[in-house]
This record gives sequence, C-alpha cells and structure tokens, in this order.
Amino acid sequence: MKIKQKNGKVALVTGGSSGIGLAICKRLVAEGYEAYEFSRRDVEIFEGIKHVSCDISDENAVIQGVNYIIEQSGKIDLLINNAGYGISGAVEFTALDEAKKLFDVNFFGTVAVTKAVLAHMRNVNSGRIINISSVAARLTIPYQAFYSACKSAINSLTLALRNELKRFNISACALMPGDVRTGFTDDRRKNEDGDGVYGGSISRAVAVMEKDERGGMSPEKLAKKVCKLAKKNKLKPFYACGAEYGLYLFFEKLLPQSFSNFVVGKIYS
Repeated sequence: MKIKQKNGKVALVTGGSSGIGLAICKRLVAEGYEAYEFSRRDVEIFEGIKHVSCDISDENAVIQGVNYIIEQSGKIDLLINNAGYGISGAVEFTALDEAKKLFDVNFFGTVAVTKAVLAHMRNVNSGRIINISSVAARLTIPYQAFYSACKSAINSLTLALRNELKRFNISACALMPGDVRTGFTDDRRKNEDGDGVYGGSISRAVAVMEKDERGGMSPEKLAKKVCKLAKKNKLKPFYACGAEYGLYLFFEKLLPQSFSNFVVGKIYS
C-alpha cells in the first residue's frame, strides 16, 4: 500500500494492536494520518503507528492517554472506538461479573474514550467519531446476548451523540460489520455451562459463529470502509460493511421482528 503525504490529521484508534484495529491503523497511516492506538499491552507495532499503553476500562488511564496525544500532536481529529472482546454462553449460566466486565470494556470503555476526546474536539469546533458496532446489534444472536446488547447500546449512544454534538460540528456514526477473520474468534471467552440442559444448542451455536467468522471478510476490507467514512462530507447514523450484511439489515427493517428473530434462532440452533 502506497503511503500518502501527511494530511495533518490526527487519529486515535482503540484496540489498535491487532485484528480490525491494526488494519484500520495501517490504512490510516497509508492515507496520511498521524495514527495513535490504545491497547493494554506494550507491543511492537507497525511502523508509523504510535502505541499508547491504555486500559480503556480505566477512566484515569484513558484521560492520561488522551492528554498525552494532545501534548504530542495538539489535537485529535478522528476517533475510532474499536476495542472490545466477546463472550458466549446462555444468559442463565453467564456469571454477572463476566457480563459486567464485557460492558466495562466494550461499552463503558467507548464512553470513557469519547468523553476524554470530546472537550478537545469541541474546543476546535470539529471532529469525527466512528464507533465499531456489529450486525449483531440489530440481529441479536442467541448465546451471545451480552455482546449483542453492548453493541446495541453503542448504536443508541451513537444516535444520542449525533444530536448532542452537531452544534459543535462533531459528527458520529456506527459501522456494523458482520463476520470478520481476526483473532477475535479464538479470544472469545466461551462458556458452555448448561449445554446439556439446553440440548447441546450452546456448543452448536458457538460452532456456527466460529465457522462464519473464520470465513468472513478480511479486516483490511473493513479498514477501507472506515477510511471512506472518515472522509465523507456527511455521515448517516449507521453503515453496514459488505453488500450481504447491508441486505440482511434491509430485510430486518422490512420484516416483522418476530420473524427475523425466528430466522436467527434457526441459524444458531
């Protein structure tokens, strides 16, 4: 990928040390951005990407990380909230602490980073926020209820931000990808407690999820979509990535919710 001249813009990507986040960072650097990434571990990162060690579930660490970027580069033009992980299992048998930890990273981590960045964007009357959501926010997947719920919460957060921030010339959208080939699949925290009680449907559903993810789109395709959204003059609230996923969401709007939920249940059973 040919690297363009610097365009003077500064981007922050959460969860940028691997998978989707790393692909986004690489694409941003190629597009001429000064790209920072937040991740928990100190890692060797792709040339041109600036790593900041930060646990986004720790609000003080987030504030320190954002302040560091402002000290180094003076601004943040683009925020991409990507960090997160998955858990699976029946609602009944999922420990509440595990569900809360998921929300602490996937949802409240997104909130913490957004809050820390907003004052700096507001002061210059400009900024763009892209939240990485999921098709699962709209097509809720059984035995992945908490992941679907936190992504649905991100969609709601995005809608609220659009109305709150438009007076400051700050725009926000949520990108809802479907299956993507990354380490997310292997890193999912799987809980098959109660599988016998549920007739083996927990393990079958997770097997379908994993097969679909391993055959999904490349993270580079998603990164390309993100960079297109970063440059659009006007953003819609929600975008899908991949024609088939856009089609799924189109029919989800048209069909009765009970029917679309029934179809999802048949797929993951």
